[in-house]
Order: sequence, then C-alpha cells, then structure tokens
Amino acid sequence: MRESVISARNLVKRFADFEAVKGVDFTVFRGECFGLLGPNGAGKTSIAKMVYGFSPVTSGKLEIFGEDIMTGARNIKAKIGVVPQEDNLDPELSVWENLLVYAGYFRMKKDLAKRRAEEILAFMDLTDKSGAVVAQLSGGLKRRLTIGRALINQPELLILDEPTTGLDPYARHLVWQRLRKLKELGTTMLLTTHYLEEASQLCDRLIVIHLGEILEQGAPVELIERHVGKEALELGVDPRQRDSLIEGNEELIKAWQTLGDDLIIFTNRGSELSGIVSGKAAGLGISLNYRRLRPTNLEDVFLKLTGETLTEN
Repeated sequence: MRESVISARNLVKRFADFEAVKGVDFTVFRGECFGLLGPNGAGKTSIAKMVYGFSPVTSGKLEIFGEDIMTGARNIKAKIGVVPQEDNLDPELSVWENLLVYAGYFRMKKDLAKRRAEEILAFMDLTDKSGAVVAQLSGGLKRRLTIGRALINQPELLILDEPTTGLDPYARHLVWQRLRKLKELGTTMLLTTHYLEEASQLCDRLIVIHLGEILEQGAPVELIERHVGKEALELGVDPRQRDSLIEGNEELIKAWQTLGDDLIIFTNRGSELSGIVSGKAAGLGISLNYRRLRPTNLEDVFLKLTGETLTEN
C-alpha cells in the first residue's frame, strides 16, 4: 500500500461566520506532487496553512505523517518545508546569511548549516549570488531563494503556496525545473496554484477547489479526458443562434459551455465537428465572428464544472 503523508477528512476552516473550507477530503501519498487548483479565494491557502500548522483546524481530521496536526505540530514542523505565497526573506541580509539564519530555527550545528547552505545554493543555481543582499535581487531570484530556504532541513514534505505568482515566464520555468528535480529525488509536495500550466507540469494528482469545496479530483490528464475530451472549438456567435449549431451534432459533442459571448464546444473529434459546424452556419446564414480549434486544458475542466474561469475571481 502507498504511504499516506497527508490525510484530510471532513476538514473545515471557519473565520467567524465565513466558512473558507467546507468539509474537504483528500490524501497525499509519499513521493507525489499533489495540487490544489482553483481561483483566488477558493480556499487553497487556508488548507495549506492548516497543513503546516499556521492556522488551527476548525473541525474535521488532519493528519500529517500519521500525527494529528492539532496535537503533534512540533514534530510535524520539523519534517516540512514551507514556501509561503509572499516572500518573507530578510531584505537586509545576504543570500548566504538568510540561509544560515533560517537553519538556526532548526537548531542545526554550524558545520551542517554551512554544508546545507552550499548544497542549496548549487541546487537553486544561486552560488554566484551568495554574497548579494536580498533587497537587490530580482523577483525570480528571491523566489528561488525562498524555495531553497525551505529545503534547509531536508524536508520530507514541501508545501508550496502559489510558488510562481508574479514571476515572468522565464523565471517561472526555472522554478518548475527545480521543483521537478525535487520530485525526482522523492520529495513529497503540496502545491497550491491557479496556473493551469503549472498544475499540468508538476502535479501527479490534484483537486479542483471552488468556494471551499472540492469539485473534482484525479490526475490532470484524466480530468481533462473525463470532462472535456481532447479539443475545444471556440465560436463567436449570436447567443440566439447557438442551439442551431449544437442540434444534430450531439454525438460529436462531449460537453459545451458559454463564456460571455462565446460558445465553447468540447469534443474528441475537433476537425470533423469544425467542418460540420462551419457548413451548417453557412447554410443557415449564421455569422461566425471567429472560429478556433485548440487542445483542451485544466481551465476548460474548471469552466465546465463552474461556468467560470480560473482568473475570474
């Protein structure tokens, strides 16, 4: 049997009268990258903060490494690394000093702390920046240092809360490379994100969260195939004429969804459907403002489940 690292059962987080997390259930197994995918305000960070013991559980059961987080937080925190949503580095210290100061929180001996700092600088490609003051670093370098700092205690579980928010595409891909390497080395990861490409790149399994509830869970490829198929046909068409394009083509359509003035049709037979719809539109005198056939993705799954996009909220 696979070893459970995180086990959440009927997990609830409430702030006064607001319920941010509404009785969720999930399990994270050793060695996998498990994603919490959803828009801002979905409850992802609330779950992450409960997992690393920063925010108390309102109700339900949350076990990390087989221990209840509410009673065993001290032991649990020694085995985890946390990359918060906002960088909380000491801006007046150097890269090297930030690592050594953080090592002190785990009561590391100086020799071990220095060795770990050297290893982390090499792993995160920061060796040539070791003497640089943090305030002078770019956003991408700061984020790599924040991730590296979370590795100082060689954690069994790494919690990453929106690790690449605000980074440019180049910096984001560099971070993804290092996270993939950590996964190859056997590190278990809990990742919160609203970037669908990030979830697809890194996650073995994920849960789709909306308004504090789990809508779906599974491997990214499985969720896409289950809900939206291989391709999406986007059509700009008068809303009053949409039904005419769908009728008679049901066997080719896995699902469909409207988004503003657009009609999005999900299918496994995109080229065939596109040709049929175009011909039908011409025959009925229906004007298509535009037409685009593309591969489906996790945002399409979220759109299908909620009628919203991941960036709407």
